[in-house]
Amino acid sequence: MTAPGSAHASHEQRNVEIKAWITSVEVMAPRVAAIADRGPTEIEQDDTFFVCERGRLKLRTFSPTEGNLIFYRRANQTRPKESRFVIAPTGAPDALREALSLAYGTAGRVRKHRTLYLVGRTRVHLDRVESLGHFLELEVVLAEGESPDAGVKEARVLMTALGLGDEQLVEGAYVDLLSQQSVTRSLTQGP
Repeated sequence: MTAPGSAHASHEQRNVEIKAWITSVEVMAPRVAAIADRGPTEIEQDDTFFVCERGRLKLRTFSPTEGNLIFYRRANQTRPKESRFVIAPTGAPDALREALSLAYGTAGRVRKHRTLYLVGRTRVHLDRVESLGHFLELEVVLAEGESPDAGVKEARVLMTALGLGDEQLVEGAYVDLLSQQSVTRSLTQGP
C-alpha cells in the first residue's frame, strides 16, 4: 500500500519525526482534521523488526500480497529528529518475513491501526498500537539537500497547533516501548 504523501524509491529519503503519547485518537482526530489537507486514510499495519546492527530493518505488512521492507536510521531521542530511510515494496511479505527471520532473527513485532492525514508536506499518524495505547507521529518530509532544521521548525509549529507538549514526546520506536514494557512486567512479576 502506498500511503499518500510517501514515495517508494531506491534512494535514501529523509524526514524529521516526532512521536508523542496521546490520551485518545478520538480526541486528537478532530484537531488534526481541522488543519489537514488530506485524510483520513485508515491503514492496518503489522511490522516485524529484524536484528540489524546499522539501524533498523522492518517489514511492514498491509495484506498477504502487499508490504514494504524499510531500512531506517534515526537517533533515539525525544525531540524532533532526522530519519534517513529506504523503502522497498514487496508482493510476498510472508515469505520475506520468513527468510529475514531465518537469516537475521527477529527483534520484535508491532501491530497497529494507523489513521493518516497530510498537512502540507507532513504526514500525521494517529496510531492505536496493540498493547501500548494511542500515539501521534509527525513526519515532515525533507527535500533533497534541505536542512533538517526546517523540518524541526515545522514539526514544532504543528506540535503547538495540536496542543502537544514536550512532556508527551517519546524516545525510540514502538518496538522499543513494547520491549521495555515486557522487561518492566517481568521485573515486577518476578520469576
